[in-house]
Amino acid sequence: MKKYVCNVCGYVYDPAVGDAESHIPAGTAFEDLPGDWVCPVCGAGKEEFSPEE
Repeated sequence: MKKYVCNVCGYVYDPAVGDAESHIPAGTAFEDLPGDWVCPVCGAGKEEFSPEE
């Protein structure tokens, strides 16, 4: 699964880790995150993320 980077603050969403703070379990693909999920560091929406190169 591909990692995604926040274009605002540089946070990397790693599906292998998930986002424990938002109760997103490890193994959750970025595409499967809820529509209202936001960056845990800066609060940016999913639309502010890009696939990691």
